[in-house]
Amino acid sequence: MSKDTILILDFGSQYTQLIARRVRELKVYSIIEPCTISLEKIKAINPKGIILSGGPHSVYENGAPSLNKEILKLNVPILGICYGMQILVKSLKGTVKEAKKREYGRAEMYIDDHKDLFFSLPAKIVSWMSHTDQAVKLPQGFISFAHTPHTEFAAIGNRKAKIYGVQFHPEVVHTECGTQILSNFLFKICECFASWQLEDFIQSEIKLIREKTGNKNVICGLSGGVDSSTAAVLINEAIGKRLKCIFVNNGLLRKNEVKQVLNVFRGNYKIDLRYADSSNSFLTKLKGVIDPEKKRKIIGHEFIRVFDAQARKIKNVEFLVQGTLYPDVIESVSFFGGPTSRIKSHHNVGGLPANMKLKLIEPFRQLFKDEVREIAKILNLPQNVIGRHPFPGPGLAVRIIGEITNERLRILREADSIFEEIIKKHNLYDGIWQAFCVLLPLKTVGVMGDKRTYENVCAIRAVNSLDGMTADWSKIPYEVLGEISNAIINKVRGINRVVFDISSKPPATIEWE
Repeated sequence: MSKDTILILDFGSQYTQLIARRVRELKVYSIIEPCTISLEKIKAINPKGIILSGGPHSVYENGAPSLNKEILKLNVPILGICYGMQILVKSLKGTVKEAKKREYGRAEMYIDDHKDLFFSLPAKIVSWMSHTDQAVKLPQGFISFAHTPHTEFAAIGNRKAKIYGVQFHPEVVHTECGTQILSNFLFKICECFASWQLEDFIQSEIKLIREKTGNKNVICGLSGGVDSSTAAVLINEAIGKRLKCIFVNNGLLRKNEVKQVLNVFRGNYKIDLRYADSSNSFLTKLKGVIDPEKKRKIIGHEFIRVFDAQARKIKNVEFLVQGTLYPDVIESVSFFGGPTSRIKSHHNVGGLPANMKLKLIEPFRQLFKDEVREIAKILNLPQNVIGRHPFPGPGLAVRIIGEITNERLRILREADSIFEEIIKKHNLYDGIWQAFCVLLPLKTVGVMGDKRTYENVCAIRAVNSLDGMTADWSKIPYEVLGEISNAIINKVRGINRVVFDISSKPPATIEWE
């Protein structure tokens, strides 16, 4: 792992993860910590630079996040973004006030100083603004680097102290030359070395896994998704036959999914994969259940029971692998206890019985989804695994609104398979973050072959997203939507109407339950 680290202090911005991703794309390792981090921990991290994120607060609000002023004395370059710039100005005895004209969205920005931070940029760029407050008086030693028609101090800096601030968001794609601005901060100001390489990470992680596990066996809950699949292949590279994978069929998987997973891991990798077909027990426990949270709990508890029973058959086990990702870690804590507000629960093999007493191995705990996909490519996983759309832990249970039955599962599996087949045929699948069908708990009147029908409604959902935290609906061409609708209605017995979900997240979620 690279010794050059950029520390990102999170003040609650929706873009904090994006900052970390942009830094890593420039081959510099980055980590996110809450703005409440102790000075001792910062010194232990020994960052080459510190970035202060944006945030939803005003620096003068009661209870607004503050900046430990001792950080400013560490002689480490600092870049404040949006709220991060405002808290710098306030902490250094400048003045921040509510802007007379709030800026949100694209704003033309004029660069007045082309040294360091804005090196090699044109005189005017489009920046992405999102602020109500703005700096009106700069701290001593600071000068202005850029302005917009409504913001006198769009970028500021104190070169002697190596402290900089930008009112806009360079990390979002809407800001022209945003990557170059971050690159200038990393390499010209922080003097970082671009040494963050996933190939190095893989070799380092393999060595750590071998050292940590000794001669003990390791179990991994394998779902067939990119995270658990890549983790399994990585662990297999490290310890070979001492890895024991468990694949639980909960009866809520997609069409042909069991066969595909078994073929990939037993056939391609010769991994010791234990298959447990527990579909009947899951569906029995879900009978008559409609409430989505109750469904999730039943599925979670039954999974734990089945997984535990399988794990107990394996001797000399001391470790459990989870495909936990960095966003999972970040999202699982509240803002003042950690970087961001808790967004959702995650479906890793968490909550296993305490009496299992297994130690966790989470090889991807510091990585983002796109980095895991890149590792999967390096490890030569099949493309149908690497590019697979995210699939929820409770499976089709959260895509069938209402009661789960074998018949409703059959209908949804067939419809979902047709949807996926058609978007792949039109080369749309890889450009969509997630695409799936939802079976609704209502029937509508239709006409087929001059006869009245009264059958189910199927909703199709397709979204584009960077990491699933926010999403917009995918603009599938009308002619493709028509082909999808016709194919589902004509081929799937039990559906006579197809609708297309065009809601974004927020306010909607990606999954329906």
